[in-house]
Amino acid sequence: MSDDEPIERSESGGPIYRHKARDRDWTPPESYCDHLKAIEAHLANYIAPVENVFHEIVSDLVHLDVLIIPPAADRPFHVLVTSGMSDLPMTVPEGAERWRRAELLIALPADWPLDDARLKDESNYWPIYWLKTLGRLPHEYRTWLGYGHSVPNGDPAEPIADTKFAGVTLTLAEWLPDEFHMLEVGPDEGVCFYQMTPLYPDEMALKLKKGAEALDELFEKRGIDFVLDVDRPNVARKRFGLF
Repeated sequence: MSDDEPIERSESGGPIYRHKARDRDWTPPESYCDHLKAIEAHLANYIAPVENVFHEIVSDLVHLDVLIIPPAADRPFHVLVTSGMSDLPMTVPEGAERWRRAELLIALPADWPLDDARLKDESNYWPIYWLKTLGRLPHEYRTWLGYGHSVPNGDPAEPIADTKFAGVTLTLAEWLPDEFHMLEVGPDEGVCFYQMTPLYPDEMALKLKKGAEALDELFEKRGIDFVLDVDRPNVARKRFGLF
């Protein structure tokens, strides 16, 4: 989207960005895991130590690894967190400089396959694919991602892998303390952490119509857990009288 083009907006008033593929060559990262140690310490402080990493072999623009915190007796789920998205600042609107660096996370069920063999199956790999895709998207298109932003799986949106989800949104990891959401990495410089939440088509439409806060309220009202459930209820079905 050109800076000179008028901004398209949803019914809720939020901006809609339609990104076109840029004509550019592969670009090696300018830096490498600048905040890795700080991120690992932050995760260890608020969740648990990182015990494994999906290392990226070939990187474009930023080096994006995925850090893995395995399940425990008091935490029966995996936590996957990007590392490297924050190496470059995103192109944020004026006044949003505080949120120009970010990393993403998702919580997966304890029995989610994460071994190399079964990750060759798209039905197992897609959460990692989306973490890495979103982690690179702001730098590839000179844009930004923050709370409430949603990204469809294509235009028009198609199902993600073998699920009925059609895109994702970024929310706050409300299961963690408020202090977790922003990691201070320097004077007036922080790294925001957002949880990646997959959405059904109706939920994507409701978010555009009524805004991210309305969707968050429905998730809370319906008791939707933060751990990924590919068969969870659709909180925006028309039978709930939301449209």
